[in-house]
Amino acid sequence: MRILLTNDDGVMSPGLHALEKALAPSHEVWVIAPESEKSGGSHSITIHDSIRVRPVGERRFACRGTPADCVMVAMLGLVPAEIDCVLSGINLGHNLGTDILYSGTAAGARQGALMAVPSVALSVGKDQAAADFAPAAAFAARNLEIFRTLGTDDHFLNINYPVGVGDGAQPTITFPSRRIYRTEMTSFVSPDGDTYCFMGGAQPDARPEEGSDSMVLARGLISISPIHAHPRNWASIEESYRGVRFR
Repeated sequence: MRILLTNDDGVMSPGLHALEKALAPSHEVWVIAPESEKSGGSHSITIHDSIRVRPVGERRFACRGTPADCVMVAMLGLVPAEIDCVLSGINLGHNLGTDILYSGTAAGARQGALMAVPSVALSVGKDQAAADFAPAAAFAARNLEIFRTLGTDDHFLNINYPVGVGDGAQPTITFPSRRIYRTEMTSFVSPDGDTYCFMGGAQPDARPEEGSDSMVLARGLISISPIHAHPRNWASIEESYRGVRFR
């Protein structure tokens, strides 16, 4: 199988290397990843500048662009043959629930799905030691054919691997949780009159909903959430707007 790997932590990320190591013995692996970290960049793309791509090894490229840029560059010509599956990750830090709106890791997989290639975003916890990327990488390698068979241009898979369970974790189909953010801002005014703002705050929690990605992950299980790649209205929400006469 011809596999495209990308991420938002950068081409030198240990999670990306773990995934490449697990897949390379049995597959043709291409790595096209940002040359620097792009975490929190969501699905941004480069449209007002060129995108520099630099070779850093055999079938390995560092891209001065976003994860979505990396996938588009790869599929529009940098990889000289059809790609069978896109894997984005392994991200250092879980991407749960509404986090996927901000996640560059999720964007890499979403862009693959939008271009009609089965795609997966894969993440582990922030306190995961570098050596512990191996179980998540092995899980992806074992299930690659399933990912490819189930993949459509309507969705991608968002997979979160639990911390500290090794190879014994069981996969569970979940839905994205609703995250509770506690973002705080500090700022100061510089001598030249400009204001500098810094975002921070405590780690977000999630609403306790049975079957959600957050709850399943907390139980030491692998969370697998199918995510629509295309914006859609829930039928119940759409129905509530019918008959409204906007002014």
